[in-house]
Amino acid sequence: MGSIVLVNSDKKIKDKIETAFRKDRCFDFPIVMMANERRILESLNFDLPEVVILNYGDPKISYKYMAEQVRKDSWLHSFGIIGLYNSTTQNEQELMEEMKDLNVLVMLDYSRIASHIVKSVKIIAENWQLIYQKELTSHFMEHSTGSFSIDNDILAVSIYSGIAVTDLVQRGYLKSENKMHLQLALSELIVNSIEHGHCGISYDEKTTALHSGMSVIDIVAEKCNDPVIAAKRVHFEWDSSQERTIFSIRDEGDGFDVSIVKEKIKDDDPLSQHGRGIIMAEAFSESIEYNDIGNQVKITVKHDESVIRKTPEGFSGEEVIYPAKGDIVFQEGEKGNFLYYIASGRYKVFLNNKVVGSLSPADLFMGEMAFLLNNRRSAAVRAEEQGKLIKISRKSFVQVMKRYPHYGIFLSKLLARKIVRANEQHSAEQI
Repeated sequence: MGSIVLVNSDKKIKDKIETAFRKDRCFDFPIVMMANERRILESLNFDLPEVVILNYGDPKISYKYMAEQVRKDSWLHSFGIIGLYNSTTQNEQELMEEMKDLNVLVMLDYSRIASHIVKSVKIIAENWQLIYQKELTSHFMEHSTGSFSIDNDILAVSIYSGIAVTDLVQRGYLKSENKMHLQLALSELIVNSIEHGHCGISYDEKTTALHSGMSVIDIVAEKCNDPVIAAKRVHFEWDSSQERTIFSIRDEGDGFDVSIVKEKIKDDDPLSQHGRGIIMAEAFSESIEYNDIGNQVKITVKHDESVIRKTPEGFSGEEVIYPAKGDIVFQEGEKGNFLYYIASGRYKVFLNNKVVGSLSPADLFMGEMAFLLNNRRSAAVRAEEQGKLIKISRKSFVQVMKRYPHYGIFLSKLLARKIVRANEQHSAEQI
C-alpha cells in the first residue's frame, strides 16, 4: 500500500496512532500528517494516497469542506477513509449521514484508536479492492458484493463486519440508526464460527472458562496454539441487490447442532455471552438459515424502501457465473474477449500446466491483460473453491471508461500492483 494521509492537527491523536503502530511493530505504512487544507487537497490530487485517516473531531480542520471538495472532483475518489471521532461530542450516525456518498470504510471512536487503528489499516491493505469497490459497483453493477477471509483474531471481527455494514448505510440500503445492531449481530455470528467451528469450544467449556475469569479472547488464543486450528479461516461474504442483502458466514469446522444451542439459550439471561449472535440476527433479519451440518449461516436483511436508488449505468446486464471448485474459468490460448470481475472465490493461474500465480477478490479483475491487448489468454485459470465472477464485455468496459475516465487511475494501480507482485515472485524463485 502507498502512503497514508492523516488529516489531523491534534498532537494527542497523532501520538496515539504512532504509538499503536510502534507497539504492533508495524512500519510498512508511511503516515504523513497534514492540517493545511490546501496541502491536503494537493496531496489527494497528486500523491494519490490509498487511505486517508480523517479526524472528524479536529476543530482546526473542516471535514465538511474537505468532503465537498472531493465531491466536486471525481479524480479524488481513489482512496478509502478511516474516520476518527469523539463519541462524547459527536454522533456517529450523523457523521455517516453527512459522508455517506464518500468511501468511508471504518469509523473509530477515539477510545478505539489504540486497539483498532493498526488492524483497520492492515485489513484494508490486505483487501485493497475495497477502496475501489464502492465506486465500481455503485455506478455499474446491479449487485454489490464483498468478501473477507478472516483469521481467528476476535478483536478484528468488528472491523470486518463494520466495513460490510458501513457499505450498506452509505448506499442507503440500511438506516444509520440500525448500523450498530446489524454490525454487532454479524460480529457475534463470526465469533461463533471461530469459537465453535474452529476452536470446538462447547457451551459447557465456555461457561466454565468464563466463570474462572477467562475472556473469549483468552480461550480462543489458547486453542490457537494448535497450528491446525490457527490456520482455519472464516469466509464472510455479502451480496446486495436492490431489495435485500444476503450475508454468508462459513467456517472450516465440522459444524454443530444449532437446535441444541437454541434450546440451551432459551433460559439464559438475555445479557449472557451465550448465543447472542443467533438471537440478534433472528430479531433483526428477514430470515436466517443454517446448512445441514451447521458450519454456514445465511442472513437476509431487507433494505430500507424509502431510499430512491439509481439504476446502474455500466455492467448491470453482464453475465454472472458461479464456478465450482475445480472449474476452468478460461484456457490458455483462448481469445480474451471478456474481463472478469472477481466477486468471491480463490483461483489458481496455470502456464503449461504449472502453477504460476493465484487470484482473489483483492485482485479485482482477472484476464485483463489479454482483454486490453486484444490477445489470446497467456495462461489458464482454475477455481480453487466455489466463487462468483461477473463477465464483462469489451463494449461495456470501453463505454464505462469513456464515461468515467478517472477509473483509468484504478486500472493503472491494479496493473502496477500485479507487475510488482509478479516481479517479487520471480525474484523469490531465483533465490
